[in-house]
Amino acid sequence: MIDLLIKNGKNSQEEPLSVAITNGKISAVAPQINDEAERIIDLAGKHYISAGWIDDHVHCDTEMPIYYDQPDEIGITKGVTTIIDAGSTGADTIASFYKHVKQAKTNVYALINISKTGIIAQDELSNLKNIQKEAVKQKIAELPDFIVGLKARMSKTVVGENNYEPLLLAKELQDELNDLPLMVHIGSNPPDLKEILTRLDARDVLTHCFNGKPNGILDQTSSKIKAVAKEAYDRGVRFDIGHGTDSFNFRTARLAKAEGLTPYSLSTDIYHKNREKGPVYDLATTMEKLLSLGYSLAEIIPMVTTHPADNFKLHHKGSLKEGFDADLTIFDLKDGHKELTDSNGNKMITHTVIEPIYTIVGGKVYDIGSL
Repeated sequence: MIDLLIKNGKNSQEEPLSVAITNGKISAVAPQINDEAERIIDLAGKHYISAGWIDDHVHCDTEMPIYYDQPDEIGITKGVTTIIDAGSTGADTIASFYKHVKQAKTNVYALINISKTGIIAQDELSNLKNIQKEAVKQKIAELPDFIVGLKARMSKTVVGENNYEPLLLAKELQDELNDLPLMVHIGSNPPDLKEILTRLDARDVLTHCFNGKPNGILDQTSSKIKAVAKEAYDRGVRFDIGHGTDSFNFRTARLAKAEGLTPYSLSTDIYHKNREKGPVYDLATTMEKLLSLGYSLAEIIPMVTTHPADNFKLHHKGSLKEGFDADLTIFDLKDGHKELTDSNGNKMITHTVIEPIYTIVGGKVYDIGSL
């Protein structure tokens, strides 16, 4: 007997879609399923079904002093089934983080900061003694199903006088850990963007890809994407939105799109302040911004499902396939009037609003309207 049947939905290309769930796994996917089930949710052709949304850059360790939030406040209540904390914690703190996020209803994973301190202060990589490779390896060995990658924040406020040296150490670690995924944050320089991008390989994740800073991918004088950014993109470096309080600019995103640079994954860099006061608010709002810039829903959905799952090797998530984890997001596209704001205060008006309705994690249904 099927435990849960989601029937008469549609996919991002407007095609009919139904999904059956049994024992916490997807047991069937088809345009129509009319079998009996313990529970049936009939969407009557009105709502979209996608694999559960994955936000691969958040900050949700409530014990951290700067960037923190409650996992379920940025997860199931927002239509997001899986979140990846992007380096809030390092070797000193990640075990404690793991213990308290196990209670979350949202799936939570972590990128371990290459600094043992994590982000207890903005300058965690200003002292190279904080990068203790053996300590990182030990924590990954202890928590192999929780730690899915490395995080290195490569901007001046973080690295101090160390320029790109922390990135060299991060790449060494990555090699020693059998190419564990690496996410690299960019911001102010030094290190210069060129010094970062030329050291990244295919599959490395560049987050904050569309920031509006002078050290970003856009040449502010010519309004062209810098050659080094195009070269990295063509080489297979994966561009991740990582919106955040300071790191998403409409103009950069628009000009990048015009030059064919499509973000591979769409993440929020959300924490309690930019969730409560903006400009981020939630993953759906960030998706709306890309819709407003001309991306289609069919282009955006992989950025929050298959692509982040692939970035961090979540092999049973991100796709509506038989045998995969029963993580689904059911949502609506509605007509509306909404003001969207980027990280630099620039505004756009959208008339298409994305509204999550149900979050389903491991087959358990959360009605967002009642959370």
